[in-house]
Amino acid sequence: MKGKEESMADPIIISCAVTGGADTKGMNPAIPVTPTEIATEAIAAHDAGAAVIHIHVRDPETGRSTPDPDLNTRLFAETTNEIRKSGSNLILNLTTGWGGVIDVNPDNPVEPAEGVRLKTAEERVSHILECKPEICSLDVATMNFGRGTMVNSVDMLAAMGRAVQSVGSKPEIEAFDTGHVRLANDLFEKKILKDERPLYQLCLGIPWGAEATVETMITMRNMLPSNAAWSAFGISRHEFPMAAAAAIMGGNVRVGLEDNLYTARGELANGNAVLVERAVTIVESIGSKVASVDEARNILRLN
Repeated sequence: MKGKEESMADPIIISCAVTGGADTKGMNPAIPVTPTEIATEAIAAHDAGAAVIHIHVRDPETGRSTPDPDLNTRLFAETTNEIRKSGSNLILNLTTGWGGVIDVNPDNPVEPAEGVRLKTAEERVSHILECKPEICSLDVATMNFGRGTMVNSVDMLAAMGRAVQSVGSKPEIEAFDTGHVRLANDLFEKKILKDERPLYQLCLGIPWGAEATVETMITMRNMLPSNAAWSAFGISRHEFPMAAAAAIMGGNVRVGLEDNLYTARGELANGNAVLVERAVTIVESIGSKVASVDEARNILRLN
């Protein structure tokens, strides 16, 4: 299958992943932690040019993601309520990836290592069913993820996908390698996932997924269904080069403190807005237009 050939005149959607779930607060104090901080960063990123805001939540007491499904749902509800009561019309994209990581105990491989965060499909999407965002991520990867292992079985993906679509949330396929694109394509072809405009996010440079290179992005883009919308990002120093590559190739772009803590080598970003502003500059420098929220909704068939 060939990827969709977009017109250079089509506006480009900028997404911002404002916090992530990794233990990065100690690396950059600008990482938002509380629901109010995350909401404030989301609105600032939107004001800077992002139409879509991708959100994780963190335990305010630890600054880290929480393994507690009830606390997770409550934090998502508080965060989304903060954003919605502000009157902002940004597009919310909530993660469902928080409950799919396991570490293997090398001394007893049939037992998970301490800190396992494998949750049921119902637990992983409970906040989606409550908050009803327009978009939610759906990681299709089972892979080594840093020193841990990300686990997403086909049955788990089917259950999660059907659940979120039942409340009107659009799955954003997060693909970390070529095989993940193939799996997602199969889910759509078999009508396990149903979407006239499937949305793919190509995630590049994550250990140990696909490399953050133009060649890799082209390969993955060319595997997408012809009716797909797609975006891409690279982590760390690859964030802006991959944003430029995606924009030039007719895709959409993602930036944010989840993916990159710096504006330049040795210079910490003081928030998400400065990263979005750089993305806006990249898009406009190639003669393209940044999509407004209404344009993004139309492109992604969210209306």
